Amino acid sequence: MKIIGIGKNYVVDKSEIDDLKNDVQLIFTKPDSSLVTDSKDVVFPPITSQLIYEVELVVKIGKTAKNVSIADANSYISEIGIGIDYTAKDVLTANRDKKGPWALAKGFDGASPISGFKPVSEYPELDNINFDLVINGEKKQVGNTGYIIYNFAEIISFVSSFMTLNPGDIIFTGTPAIGAGETFKGDHLQASIEGELLLDFKMI
Repeated sequence: MKIIGIGKNYVVDKSEIDDLKNDVQLIFTKPDSSLVTDSKDVVFPPITSQLIYEVELVVKIGKTAKNVSIADANSYISEIGIGIDYTAKDVLTANRDKKGPWALAKGFDGASPISGFKPVSEYPELDNINFDLVINGEKKQVGNTGYIIYNFAEIISFVSSFMTLNPGDIIFTGTPAIGAGETFKGDHLQASIEGELLLDFKMI
């Protein structure tokens, strides 16, 4: 399976969206070994001392997608979940200084905790899905897909023009524009879609 991520994909003000669309989406990939499922606790990665969380809606591909049009792209989504896209910020900074890739900073073991998935039919308005992240009882991030720069269909269409998406592939679709921050050992993270708690784990 493939795990696709997209960076810098939300705005604070919807009026910014049109100006920020430039047909150059910031796409990266993560290995499936980065996944943590079933709300299992996540071991703090020893490769970093600066671990940054970003809550994101995650879409699962339900059928083979290649060169898919934007108009048809949402029909390729089978399920939706929520996850945390972790970044080892210190590793990323070191790689950027050398103009290197993001792989080590985004793809380490435990970098992608994800919830179980719900049928896409449970979310009839894909451009109006609410989600949030609570850490240690405090709400840290709140998102709504109405503030997305490149929506689900545009992401799928763009990615499928470069690589075939297969059933079971998943896409992290971006984090709210504000609220991302640092995770520490002992943190309790809870992520919800439309008020339903779907991801609940501790960083150990």
